[in-house]
Amino acid sequence: MPDISTASTILLATFFILLVLRVPITFTLAVSSIATAWYLDLPMMAIIQRMVQGVKSFSLLAIPFFILAGEIMSRGGISRRLIGFSNVLIGRVRGGLAQVNVLASMFFGGISGSAVADVSSIGTIMIPVMKQKGYDADYSTAVTVTSACQGIIIPPSHNMIIYSLAAGGVSVGRLFLGGFVPGVTLGLALMAISYVIAVKRNYPKERKYSLKEGLVASRDAVLGLLTAVIIIGGVISGVFTATESAAIATVYAFFITFFVYREITLRTFPAILLNALKTLAMVMSLIAAASAFGYLLAYLQIPAKATQILLNITESRVALLLLINVLLLLLGMIMDMAPLILITTPILYPVVVGALGMDPVHFGIMLMLNLGIGLATPPVGSAMFVGCAIGKVSVEKAARAMVPFYVTMVIVLLLVTFVPQIVMFVPTLLMG
Repeated sequence: MPDISTASTILLATFFILLVLRVPITFTLAVSSIATAWYLDLPMMAIIQRMVQGVKSFSLLAIPFFILAGEIMSRGGISRRLIGFSNVLIGRVRGGLAQVNVLASMFFGGISGSAVADVSSIGTIMIPVMKQKGYDADYSTAVTVTSACQGIIIPPSHNMIIYSLAAGGVSVGRLFLGGFVPGVTLGLALMAISYVIAVKRNYPKERKYSLKEGLVASRDAVLGLLTAVIIIGGVISGVFTATESAAIATVYAFFITFFVYREITLRTFPAILLNALKTLAMVMSLIAAASAFGYLLAYLQIPAKATQILLNITESRVALLLLINVLLLLLGMIMDMAPLILITTPILYPVVVGALGMDPVHFGIMLMLNLGIGLATPPVGSAMFVGCAIGKVSVEKAARAMVPFYVTMVIVLLLVTFVPQIVMFVPTLLMG
């Protein structure tokens, strides 16, 4: 008769061994699930059915629309317009381009919901301009990469939909609203540390803009920002579901990009669709594999055992939350965000929500911020690698420049963790 402890060892050991061997995460999850099911003598059809059920969800239909809308807007000139608008608002302070970089990322995050897309779109414009104006390459890269993490928690974010699925149906609208204040807080904190460093290094200011120039930049940027307004407004008002609002936002983004901005032609649309399809294929196959993995975690009662282990270490709420944050930060250094959401949520949810009584929305935003920091952290931070490639600096040099920004982000993380009102104020105010 199969032994539960042996099966748990097979599941986790196979997973970590394949992960160390750099096997793609989707195959890592699938192979470890199949090996464990084979040992337990479970029918393979049961594993396949769990994979199918994992992606057979109406709420997941929002993800392809979010991905496509973000791809359209990132290719269609929105990043340049957001940079211009940010420059009008805040470029006149010392180190103004760094402030513009953070603010533009804050705006762009509300459209794309992707840190990598943010670095790719904002960074390709801002990093070369900052270097040309006398900013150090490592500083320019550090500002771009860390500010891109705002896109993970500023709504809308398709990662919040993945968390909603993994957590058993947490309200997407409340998650969107819960990320607003933490995202803005993170942006303001990054702007503050950017300013301190800019003053110390005597980086330049930008010129003042006339009223007419400011109005033109605002008009151009507002059209793009309305994409996020459509998504968030539709969801929290109850007019649209998350899926419907994402679909409408995609149509709007298509119209604005191709018929108003007109920086790209309809001939480029097949390439945009192809890029969106590649991203979608990776996300959906990952969700399918993670569903089978999560099924076996539950079958082997690993979440309950993990809860007991953590509670045996300490009964202090503060110590447990600190321990969980450290664990998530370390995992974020070696794994990408989406698989970590799918793997860690079933394990930590019973501890944080069940044992500690944290609101699921609060835990979701804490989780997002932890894993968002991981995107900017070596050795596997995808946003960091993209930023270093654009800025033409080594990962080691960029990581040293990011130390003050890491400290700032961790301070915001601790505020989000231990001051629930930062997350819960807006959802409670607008949705009860």
